[in-house]
Amino acid sequence: MSTTISTPSVPRTAARRRSRFTPARVGVYAFLLTAALFFLLPLYVMLVTSVKPMEEIRLGNLLALPAHFTLQPWSVAWQSACTGLDCNGIRVGFWNSVRIVVPSTIVSIFIGAVNGYALSFWRPRGAGVLFAVLMMGAFIPVQVMIYPLVRVLASVHLFSSLPGIIVIHTIFGMPVMTLLFRNYYAAIPLELFKAARIDGGGFWRIFIQLMLPMSTPIIVVALIMQVTGIWNDFILGLVFAGTKNLPMTVQLNNIINTTTGERLYNVNMAATILTSMVPLAIYFISGRWFVRGIASGAVKG
Repeated sequence: MSTTISTPSVPRTAARRRSRFTPARVGVYAFLLTAALFFLLPLYVMLVTSVKPMEEIRLGNLLALPAHFTLQPWSVAWQSACTGLDCNGIRVGFWNSVRIVVPSTIVSIFIGAVNGYALSFWRPRGAGVLFAVLMMGAFIPVQVMIYPLVRVLASVHLFSSLPGIIVIHTIFGMPVMTLLFRNYYAAIPLELFKAARIDGGGFWRIFIQLMLPMSTPIIVVALIMQVTGIWNDFILGLVFAGTKNLPMTVQLNNIINTTTGERLYNVNMAATILTSMVPLAIYFISGRWFVRGIASGAVKG
């Protein structure tokens, strides 16, 4: 006759609860909480300041919630804030940024995908040298190339124009886009490409019908990187876009640093949040795809 000895479950549960609050875990949570507060506090100040009237802001209670909630600063920032001598709000810069970002992103991603595909599967003579030259371009500071690019664009009559700033962003985005797509395609089995060649596929047919449908994760990564990078750009837009095509970041700088009239801090904060809305929305919406694309080979190779 066998006997079973049962152990009480309460001590085990208590031990598990005690093990959850080790000094190391408490330290990790304390660090994460401190880091979150460090990054969220400026956002909180911006939000509460943007919905306060100026009379309340002058009291100096920076962290206090608004006693009189108002969205008028947002309306002023969007429609009638002065960016220098023009008082048409930051909406002008928003549409300029859209006109710059959309074609620059599409063209740079397409060229980077074609370059990565050619370097990974077709491997023309001197492919390694070409790839090294492209990578060198990714590490040259932008400031070093501004003057030569100004001279080149001026000679072809593209300086201070919308096509000119699109060409500039395409050039600066091409090395990183090529690296992303080359490393992604390097993880695809070569036998798949050889099978497509046996079936009679040419360069463009294999790329469009086979490689592009398989590239959704890395295209999303490239899309996030290019949109946020081009949207947040300041110096290239300031130099190459021209006065009629200034992007939103340049318009924001003009609003904040204007010397005419009273300094409206609530309008400045509202304009700053409006400028950052597009990159934040992209990260929140596409964050899962970004992680999936990185894990699918964006940093392999």
